[in-house]
Amino acid sequence: MDTKLKIGIVSLGLIGGSIFKALKKHDFELFCVSSNQKTIDSVIKEGATASTDLNILKNCNVIFVCSPMRVTLDILDKLEGIISDKTIVTDVCSLKEFICKKERPYIFIPSHPMAGKETSGFEVSCEDLFEDAKWVITPFEKTPQEDIEKLEEIIKLTGANIVKTTPQKHDEAVALISHMPLVLSQALVESVEDNDLAKALASSGFRDMTRLSLSNTVMAQDMVELNNQNIQKAISLVFQNSKGLLKTYNSSTVEYIKNLRKRIYSKDGKNIF
Repeated sequence: MDTKLKIGIVSLGLIGGSIFKALKKHDFELFCVSSNQKTIDSVIKEGATASTDLNILKNCNVIFVCSPMRVTLDILDKLEGIISDKTIVTDVCSLKEFICKKERPYIFIPSHPMAGKETSGFEVSCEDLFEDAKWVITPFEKTPQEDIEKLEEIIKLTGANIVKTTPQKHDEAVALISHMPLVLSQALVESVEDNDLAKALASSGFRDMTRLSLSNTVMAQDMVELNNQNIQKAISLVFQNSKGLLKTYNSSTVEYIKNLRKRIYSKDGKNIF
């Protein structure tokens, strides 16, 4: 790979900041856009070019748009009047169908890194956030293979593993393993509100089951609003499976489900599927 590629990063929160910290170890020219002056000062000290102005991305070869979902479309629209038609642009939104409805004059390759924390902001970003994580890309059929491969090479430098799929399949899958668990986690917290004894007795199991209720507010709202139908289907599936389990609950069922779980994660919590 040409290590002198100019790479732009829009928005330096947890995801954008972690992309910056992972890629600054390599010999790229990094151009960062942030609304936070403290963050701008920090990345400039690290050797990057940074500004509040999207125009600094004009000559970039590859751009990561890491803005919240509700503003990503606006950023993608603004880039149309700034960058070359040969520029590769990707987003990091946790939903893909809504972002893929409009064709772009540049090379747009939608993506979604499956990594995160309950906390947000540049100060909690880290260079190893994507290590061994899955990074989904949903390229359009007409996207040149060489451009897809160029983006994949850069993503792999963060330590992530590439998964290719369609926007529709992606949104159905994340409803099951991310968005529906978020809603259930919030519902669990709400369910104990009127039971002081339950709250007093709540320990590690309840703590772990409700961790997702601490997710970033803006991100959570966007996910539920934009993927509501898939989330409802996922909740219905969980309800059906729960009823089935209660009817036939026995040691064989417990062991069977434990084995299913073991096929997905290693003992140290890494996805091995």
